[in-house]
Amino acid sequence: MRRVRIRILAIAAMTVVAACKEEAAPVEPAGALAPKPLVSAAGANLSSICHKTGPTGYASIAVAQSAVPAHVAHGDGFVGGQVPNQPDMVFDANCALVLAPLGLTFTNVSAGGGHTCGVTTGGAAYCWGFNSFGNLGDGTTISPRTNPVAVQGGITFATVSAGGGHTCGLSTAGAAYCWGENDNGQLGDGTTTQRTSPVPVLGGLTFAAVIAGGAHTCGLTTGGAAYCWGSNSSGELGDGTTTPRTSPVAVLGGLPFAAVSPSALYHTCGVTLAGAAYCWGYNNGGQLGDATTTDRTTPVPVAGGLTFSAVSAGGGHTCGLATGGVVYCWGNNFSGQLGDGTATARTSPVPVTGGLTFSAVSAGGYAHTCGVASGGAAYCWGRNAEGQLGNGTTTDQASPGAVLGGLTFAAVSARAYYHACGITTGGAAYCWGRNDGGQLGDGTTTNRLTPVQVVP
Repeated sequence: MRRVRIRILAIAAMTVVAACKEEAAPVEPAGALAPKPLVSAAGANLSSICHKTGPTGYASIAVAQSAVPAHVAHGDGFVGGQVPNQPDMVFDANCALVLAPLGLTFTNVSAGGGHTCGVTTGGAAYCWGFNSFGNLGDGTTISPRTNPVAVQGGITFATVSAGGGHTCGLSTAGAAYCWGENDNGQLGDGTTTQRTSPVPVLGGLTFAAVIAGGAHTCGLTTGGAAYCWGSNSSGELGDGTTTPRTSPVAVLGGLPFAAVSPSALYHTCGVTLAGAAYCWGYNNGGQLGDATTTDRTTPVPVAGGLTFSAVSAGGGHTCGLATGGVVYCWGNNFSGQLGDGTATARTSPVPVTGGLTFSAVSAGGYAHTCGVASGGAAYCWGRNAEGQLGNGTTTDQASPGAVLGGLTFAAVSARAYYHACGITTGGAAYCWGRNDGGQLGDGTTTNRLTPVQVVP
């Protein structure tokens, strides 16, 4: 899909050529195309106008056929080619907004228990939502925060991961940092002291990934070794014990992992370099996928012999992306979170219905799941009492349903308990679902049944 970058310009009526006359607020639906050849003030040949209305108040958007920027008539005044405080916007060829003029372009977004965090293109980390434990990393426990606040410390992050009441991030140098709740040692700093700004994880390990779970955290070294720390009541650290750890301990078994995923509750899963899935920890609903409901303190293989490229451990269920883009899920299924069209728990993988080909999947922290299909459309299934499926309803769904809004997503994160977030291919962050702590980042505490953009 061809994208064009446009800038908002206010064109005085006396200088607007007749063919590019600003129109009144349109009656067409947002994003509708009005095929009317135009010429912009800069001389670009324009193939169509996208009529939109919204908080910025603009009335029409010209989509250029050439590389010359198209322009928009706007009422904020012309200042050096841009409206004040309104950076460039990116629309695709169907006039769908993929990068909004809000000043933050994200490369990573992670939905946690009651908060959300993301990393911008410049490596700065921002968080929003509940902050009772300092999990936003802004040096305070002021809560809630309904808009993004910068994480302190001046660290350049590659990724960030929001957990239950804590957050962890990976610096561009491969160092792991964590902040927030620490009653189980989930920050990995050798203490159980709560932190309101990032502290380094002990051990001197160089990580390729770090992921925060509900009350435990796991990381993957550049050599493929998995380490975990924090809560271990059900063996979720994989070290053969049920002893909590305040610093990283190696997951037993010597398996070379390509990815690891700690759940929002008490289990953990990973995918080896060969594509085999392993899980360990709590197994009351079959979330380890080994065809039993027996807890495990070390990794056990997921049944079925499937080859996975990714795995995501949710609250009491797990999902994996198999070769060919097929998603399989296993574990608890009381809200349809496995996506197999039933509410029956499964102790081994079952395919998600619908015949969709996925590029990513994210199992929710309680009872929902979301994925990105080929082409960038997001789908969700499972519990929906708070609107976390993004389909405009609060009805549970046992099979994938499209997230409304027509957005093209690069990634989606459903690891939260009752909300989900995603980033578009243009780097804009959107969230939906429960918002009592401002975890959607839209400046309110109003639940949303469809995606709303994160507003700085």
